[in-house]
Amino acid sequence: MIAIIDYDAGNTFNVQKAFNYIGIETVLTADPAVLLRADGVVLPGVGAYASAMATLKERNLMDTIYAVVDRTIPLLGICLGMQLLFDESEEYGPTAGLGLIPGVVKAIPNDGNLRVPHMGWNQNRVHNDKSVFRDIHEEYTYFVHSYYVDTDQQFITTTADYGISIPGIVEKEFVYGMQFHPEKSGVVGLNLLRTFGDIVKSVKIT
Repeated sequence: MIAIIDYDAGNTFNVQKAFNYIGIETVLTADPAVLLRADGVVLPGVGAYASAMATLKERNLMDTIYAVVDRTIPLLGICLGMQLLFDESEEYGPTAGLGLIPGVVKAIPNDGNLRVPHMGWNQNRVHNDKSVFRDIHEEYTYFVHSYYVDTDQQFITTTADYGISIPGIVEKEFVYGMQFHPEKSGVVGLNLLRTFGDIVKSVKIT
């Protein structure tokens, strides 16, 4: 069972629908006990960074997320959920994140040549050929965001070019993030979610 964190900041319906389509059972929950019994956890996200972090704190979900990671339960952040995995965001002033992967969320430069937000299909380049997500090389996925993650190359699995190099997939041990929306990325996105499901099946939870 994969648990999707319910904190009123994610496109949870489409994420659940995508997992169900590929035959992976999910539950939408904010119950720490349910999250800690899950085989895998998804942190979705759409909206503002600061309000999302505030809601996680209000619902006492931060400690639960840390416990999920400590138990090596695979964790996948999607869009804003991926950005929350990092140290902080500069959106509307500095806001501390979960700090699970080193890095800072910054605004995509608006130099007049490219529209912000970065919205639409973009091609992924794989930089980590050992990643389980390496098959996404040169495939297109659907992005909708105004901020990107500035992080060390060792955590970057794929990037997309949008005037700057935008990390598309990041990973550190059993913590994964996708800046794009796999649930809106057709067959490519479904295959990525299926791969996450395979990771969940293969990991021995401590």
